[in-house]
Amino acid sequence: MENKRHAGADRELPHAHLYHAFLPVIFWLIWFLDLQFFRISTVLNDYVPLIIRVILFGTIFAIALIFIFKSHNLLFKSHEPPDHVITAGILRVVRNPMYFGILLIYISLICLSISLISIGVFIIVFLVYNWMVNYEERILVEKYGEEYRKYQKSVPKWIPNPFNK
Repeated sequence: MENKRHAGADRELPHAHLYHAFLPVIFWLIWFLDLQFFRISTVLNDYVPLIIRVILFGTIFAIALIFIFKSHNLLFKSHEPPDHVITAGILRVVRNPMYFGILLIYISLICLSISLISIGVFIIVFLVYNWMVNYEERILVEKYGEEYRKYQKSVPKWIPNPFNK
């Protein structure tokens, strides 16, 4: 069942590393400039107390790190790609826990600043990540076949389901 064509780095969207590098920089730059200098879309900060924004930021950021670290520890135990679909641990509740965690980091920053422009940028970031996931999942279906299709049907793509068995 192993497809040698996708045995290494080509399991990701070509140039995915560039998206992972530049999306956060672009987001952060827009977020920071809006928050500190332009203040075009941060009007809601006057209505939501800073302490609430900080608590939301910290909580969501901590949850993001949990998803990222748990998925990293599970997926990268070995330098070789697995020969079966991993359905244990964090991958039992969501198919893309690392990407989900990354998206939560963006959301945590939005909660801290309530920058409406950043919400628009986040939507673009989400669409790029969804595109990357769709590409990767086509390869996983090609590699693992029915085993991965069954996994897709039972585990959500983006929104974790902690009640999955």
